[in-house]
Order: sequence, then structure tokens, then C-alpha cells
Amino acid sequence: MSEERSLNFIEEIVEEDLAAGKNGGRVLTRFPPEPNGYLHIGHAKSICLNFGLAKKYNGKTNLRFDDTNPVKEDVEYVDSIKEDVKWLGFDWAEELYASDYFDKLYEFAVTLIKQGMAYVDDSTAEEIAAQKGTPTEPGKGNQYRNRSVEENLQLFADMKAGKFPDGAKVLRAKIDLASPNMLLRDPLMYRIKHAHHHRTGDAWCIYPMYDFAHGQSDAIEEITHSICTLEFVPHRPLYDLFIEKLNIFPSKQYEFARLNLNYTVMSKRKLLQLVEEGHVDGWDDPRMPTISGLRRRGYTPASIREFCERIGVAKRENMIDVGLLEFCIREDLNKTAWRRMAVLDPVKLIIDNYPEGQKDVFHGENNPEVEGGDGSREFPFSRELWIERDDFMEEPTKKYFRLGIGLMVRLKNAYIIKGESIEKDANGNITAIHCSYIPESKSGNDTSGINVKGTIHWVSADHAKTAEVRLYDRLFQVEDPSNEDGDFKDYINPNSLQVLKTVYVEPDLANAKPGTPVQFMRKGYFTLDKTSTPDNLVFNRTVTLKDSWVKKG
Repeated sequence: MSEERSLNFIEEIVEEDLAAGKNGGRVLTRFPPEPNGYLHIGHAKSICLNFGLAKKYNGKTNLRFDDTNPVKEDVEYVDSIKEDVKWLGFDWAEELYASDYFDKLYEFAVTLIKQGMAYVDDSTAEEIAAQKGTPTEPGKGNQYRNRSVEENLQLFADMKAGKFPDGAKVLRAKIDLASPNMLLRDPLMYRIKHAHHHRTGDAWCIYPMYDFAHGQSDAIEEITHSICTLEFVPHRPLYDLFIEKLNIFPSKQYEFARLNLNYTVMSKRKLLQLVEEGHVDGWDDPRMPTISGLRRRGYTPASIREFCERIGVAKRENMIDVGLLEFCIREDLNKTAWRRMAVLDPVKLIIDNYPEGQKDVFHGENNPEVEGGDGSREFPFSRELWIERDDFMEEPTKKYFRLGIGLMVRLKNAYIIKGESIEKDANGNITAIHCSYIPESKSGNDTSGINVKGTIHWVSADHAKTAEVRLYDRLFQVEDPSNEDGDFKDYINPNSLQVLKTVYVEPDLANAKPGTPVQFMRKGYFTLDKTSTPDNLVFNRTVTLKDSWVKKG
């Protein structure tokens, strides 16, 4: 894309701050995932925005794990998140954790208690919800709201010491029970959870809520621009209030529209359901919108960064067509993927006038789109070949330019052939096609004078490698499964995965490495799966050569 694009609204804010000399000319952003699942394409947008801003303005980005809920978090997720960020092409300044600040956050809470801005509440979750009122009715205080500072300090210390069971008490901010912003109606700051933490072990049994940990963590790190998605707009007054009352570094929060992609779901909870209920093959299933799933499917970091660049940074939510993501990977792979021949639905082709036992060796470019060339490879040719079943028609239509009885077609990089006869089994299925070839029609040295309109791909039957090919399509049949009636899983596309067990590929693909992109000529872009072995090749389809999805309605 052009480097001359206009600034997005966050870049405008950053440039205004720099021009005004704010923060000493510093730009420090952060990417703060909760390690309770794998990152998805929506997180990729946030990663590209935070790291991209820092890079553009000579700043830095911290990777900070929001690990304040030990029940749902795991080291597996921490490791996967770090791998995804690095794979996308970004490096963080510091690897940090909200748990690094548990002592400091506790001190902050004590400070607010001393200011009369926080109190220990013995109410149940249901009672607290009822006491908060409704958007049209103010909340009502309870007897715990009037506890003395001394009593609150003692009770909070006792909570920390583990003297109460889960759910017995919470620490709440004392703000405004009549506020039109429900989040300011005495929000929770701490809850009791006797749970083992993946980093702090059993040192803590109280854990801060997101709204208390987030802004203070930003302030501790002196983050200059804290970028969140739009659902955090109502949280901003609380973010600012805590920072003001604690008199700490004045980090500022800014919000942008998160990425909504059609034909999938972006909720971690729903993605976890798909994994746990076996609808997909793990978090990195190539149909998943996770970064690890996209990587396994054959998407490249460059294509995802380009996609995020193209959709831009907006202030209003909208649904992005997955077709744009597919366009970006096609554009990238067209320039980088090696071309190879693979026959997905094979039928035997026998060249009757080609000498038995003879072998030719032909050459083909690795990628004709690369300026100056990208080298070439050799592939063998023999009397018996595999071709695609739909490249032959027993009774050709008028404008059919592939192979048929009496019809001529060129074999890619090889000879012109003419269909002569067919063999069928007892059920009437074609088992072999017989043809003749024109020896003088060799590609690059054709003296036959024959012109044909069609070219088909092929693989030598004597030399081909057998592979399993997985054809992936969109995971859901509807654009927005979360907005449909009933269970979102009812709308899973039953044809989202088609497995072809017997595919024949060029022999040099036995040396392919997982993640290496390849274009199967006329069929699409593929990549070797992580489960593949030299004796059992497995290829995943990344994307078709053209957009084959037809919108309904």
C-alpha cells in the first residue's frame, strides 16, 4: 500500500502530543492480553496498531500479561501469545505481568481506603448487582458502605491474609451510586480467590479486578498512549479517576473499533467451546481465526499486517469481509509461493505411442512472478501420468478446451496430446484415458505447427509422491453466527473441511518444509502441515486461486 495514506485519529493524537512536548517526547504503548486463550485476528489488529505506532514514532511497546484471574490462565497461553507476537514480526521492549505489580496495587488500594474511597463489602454478588440499581434508577448504599477507615483497613488485611473464603467479601470503590455510568456505581476492586497463580503461586488469595489493575499498571510503566477497543469507553472515567486520586503517572486511554470478521466468531469463550467440544482440531485448527490457526493454514505475517493496514483504525464498529483477508494472502503468495503440479482428483492417462521405460525430464520456473526469476526445478515425464478427472470430458461441450476423444490439449511444460479412447469399470467409471502425443510439440522447442487452446497439469505416475490434502473453507455458513437465533454452533459449515486421501504431487515436494508456501497450479495455495512426515505428506489449502465463495441472497 502507499506510504502516503492519511493519518488515523490515534496517529493524529500522538503527533499533537509530540508537537506539544508531552511525556518528554516519548511514545510508549503496550499490548496487554489476558493469558486465558490463544490470540485471534482481532488481537493482530491491536498488535499491529500498538507496535506500529511505537515503530513509526521511535517509541517502544511493552508486552504485559493481564494475569489477574488465575482460574482461567495458563503458561500455555503465555507461550503461545509470545510466539504469535514474534511471528507477526514485532519485538517488545519489556515482558511484564500485572502480577509483577500485586504488591504495588495492594498499596494503592490501601491508599484509597485511607482516603475514604474504598470499603470492604460483605454482600453477595447478587445483592451487589441489585444494589447498583438500573440505568434509569440510582443504586442504594448498604450498611457496609459506612464502615470506618480503620475497620476497612483491618478487613482488607484479613482478606489478604486468607481469613475469609471465596466470595465472602470484596473491596469496592466508593464513588457514586447515582452515576449514569453504571461502572462508577461503586465498582469492585478486589475479590477473594484461593487459587494457584501460574507465576505467584499461593502468595495471594485476593486478586485485583481488571478496572483496578489496568490503569494503575499503565501508570507504573508510564505508558503514554493506552489503546483499547470501543467497549472500554465507559471504563475510561474510572481509569482516569483512580489515576487522579492516587496521584500517579497520568496515562491516557484511547479507544478504537475492534475487528469484526464475518463467517467466524471472535469471542474467546466461543472459540474455547469450539475447541473443547471437538468442533475443531485445537486452537490452531486452520479454520480458526486464531493467529496460530492462520499460521498453520499458511497465512504469512506480511499478509496479516497488510490486512490490518488496509482495514485501518476507525471509531465506529463495522463488519469486515473475510474476502479482504483472503485477497491479502493471495497477493502475498502470488509473489512468493513456488509453483508445483498436484493432481487432487486423479485419473490415469496412458500415452500409447510413448516408449515404455522412457523418461523425459522437464523444467519449470519456481515462480514466474519474481523479477529476475526464482530458479527452476526438474520434474520427470513418463508413459503413464495422473491428470485431473475433470480435465477430461467423454462428450465435450462446444466450448470445452481440455481433453476429450479427438481433442488436443497441451500438458504443462511438456507435449501436446490427443485423446484416443477410455477404459471403464463395471460401474461405468473411467479408470484410464488413452492418448497419443506429438513428439515435435515439446515445450520450448515446438516444431509441430499445432496450436491448442487448453493446457492441463499432470504428474508422472512412476515418480509421483502420494499426499493427503485438506481443503479448508469458512467455518460458518452465515456472516455473523453470533447474531443468529439459537446456538451459534448450529451454523457451522459442514463442508468447512474436505480431506483428500490420495493426491499425487511432484516428487520434489517430498523435501518441502512445514510452513513453506506452494501454489498447486490451477488449484490454489497450499502449505505443508505440521503433522506431515516424509512418508505421509499432508498439505493444507491456504486459499483458492480466486474467490470461490458466492454470497447468498
